[in-house]
Amino acid sequence: MSDSQASVGDSPASDRAAARVVCVDGDGRVLLMHWHDAVGGRSLWEPPGGGIDPGESPFEAARRELTEETGLPGEAVLDRWVPVRREFDWLGVHYAKTERFYLARFDGTPEVAPGAFTAEEDDTYLGFGWFSPAEMAGLADPLEPPDLMEVVSRITRLG
Repeated sequence: MSDSQASVGDSPASDRAAARVVCVDGDGRVLLMHWHDAVGGRSLWEPPGGGIDPGESPFEAARRELTEETGLPGEAVLDRWVPVRREFDWLGVHYAKTERFYLARFDGTPEVAPGAFTAEEDDTYLGFGWFSPAEMAGLADPLEPPDLMEVVSRITRLG
């Protein structure tokens, strides 16, 4: 195992660096991606984002991931972020790490068109939606991270 992996119970663990983007439209709604973990059997909603590639800064990764997962322009991501501690299981791997959550603001509601998913993302993607805070609170599947509403509040105060 590499330095970033260790065993937690029977599951491998990872602290792979990642970055996410809180996208806010002109009506104050937040873009969330809907995923299903076939290994763990759960579905969840989270902001777009993902792993940081070698040699890439968190900011560069946030911009790249936004475009790959949503088709939205990476240039919309502002260099404003909040640290978010996360601990979760995904596809049989336990993650424990702090990620940067960046902000992107849009006039109106831009069209989302995922176009560069990995094979894993193709297998786990259920869809997306733009949600008001009230709608986020009422989603049937959980938010990830669980304190996402507080994260959105913190990052939107910065920008």
